[in-house]
Amino acid sequence: MKPFSFVHAADLHLGYAQYGLEARRQDFDNAFKEVVDKTIELKPDFMIIAGDLFHQARPSNVTLENTIRSFKRLKDANIPVLTVDGSHDSAPNTVTGTILYPLDSAGLIHHLPRHSGACWRKPDCCYVYGIPNFHNKHKTEEALPKFMAENSPAPDGKVCNIFVFHAAVDLPSVKPPYIEAEISPEQLPSGFDYYAAGHVHERYLDKFKTGVLAYSGCTETADYREAKYQKGFFHVKVNEKGEVNPEFNEITSSREFVVFEQDFTGMASGKITELATQLVKDADSEGAIIIPVLKGTLPAEANRAEIDIGKIRSAGEKALLVHPIVLLKETAVSDEIVRSIFESEFKDLKTKAFEYFLQIFSERYSREEADKIARSALSLIEPLTRKQDEKIKQTIEELAK
Repeated sequence: MKPFSFVHAADLHLGYAQYGLEARRQDFDNAFKEVVDKTIELKPDFMIIAGDLFHQARPSNVTLENTIRSFKRLKDANIPVLTVDGSHDSAPNTVTGTILYPLDSAGLIHHLPRHSGACWRKPDCCYVYGIPNFHNKHKTEEALPKFMAENSPAPDGKVCNIFVFHAAVDLPSVKPPYIEAEISPEQLPSGFDYYAAGHVHERYLDKFKTGVLAYSGCTETADYREAKYQKGFFHVKVNEKGEVNPEFNEITSSREFVVFEQDFTGMASGKITELATQLVKDADSEGAIIIPVLKGTLPAEANRAEIDIGKIRSAGEKALLVHPIVLLKETAVSDEIVRSIFESEFKDLKTKAFEYFLQIFSERYSREEADKIARSALSLIEPLTRKQDEKIKQTIEELAK
């Protein structure tokens, strides 16, 4: 077997104008440009993009033009690009398909699931097989067996075998808390040396079945929770024995995210605004995206709406954006407190009512009689509010005597 190398990238999310910012759309393009620059420098035999090349199945003309330009550079450098679709750029329906189809027809990529056998071969080097993304666990269980029956995987023991897919494998070491596992280990066939995966944005590499399972991770921060992840791709070298050696290549063009969490439990809304504003000022950095995560439990008299989010946002003068995430919980008022409030209000109401009745009846009756009538009238308030008909009748009868 001839030694060779390939680049494994995924989750580029081209065209994602995160937070509604054109600058963020450009950031994702810049990250891909750096991936392409470094790939051309490395001179691999081919490149794999394991899904979510685009953030939508219908990217804008600007994003599409920039992507075509990058693919043209790879083609001119004799580096074929093999793709599968991801959860974001998969075909919206079977009639219109995905933008990956015309890119495939133009010869800029080789979209594996679209071709006979869902594969690509490099003689004496490798066999590459790829499946489409089915969006969720239920559809994967339903559609993947049919797809594999029509496009049977055929790993070749004489070459390096590569399986390309876009899904979170249901393994405790792989699945992040906010992504549903879409595929089980049992659904992935054995006989492959390298499982080139996408969808999980954190870089991952470990032994799996007969080979290695690898997630190259994302190339830009698509969610603030991913800010701490290293961004980049794998350059995988394969020797004459078919042994794979993935090397991670970090990219440096990713936008800086400053994410900090602060617990404000028990603080008044005004104090939270004041402290959060100061924290943003302290973290302010040129061109950065600042994400203050406000956590904790508010006191009973406070609510989230009282926090001045506008003031917190405007505290970053050098940052591209300040985007507060408010995870504060409002304190639920206990039944005892609610009862005491209403009971005290009820007592106040009874006192005022008695004074009013006494004054009215004193004009026509003696003080002693007015007091008796006022107390009888007062005793009607509670059964009236609670619709206690029998008690109302009894009180009126006693008053009539």
